[in-house]
Amino acid sequence: MSAERPARPTRCPICGRPAVAEHRPFCSARCRRVDLGRWFSEAYRVPAAESEEEDAEETKKE
Repeated sequence: MSAERPARPTRCPICGRPAVAEHRPFCSARCRRVDLGRWFSEAYRVPAAESEEEDAEETKKE
């Protein structure tokens, strides 16, 4: 039998307080809106790597 580990409380990624089930993973509606605002203002960015095919096509055009 494996021993189950106790669940660790999830922390709000905005302020660090314990998350509330209603707003998970955030602690409040305010932190949820702050996060959404950061996405809208493009404060968060997902890095994108160009594929080798795109590089080859650009080289052909030049």
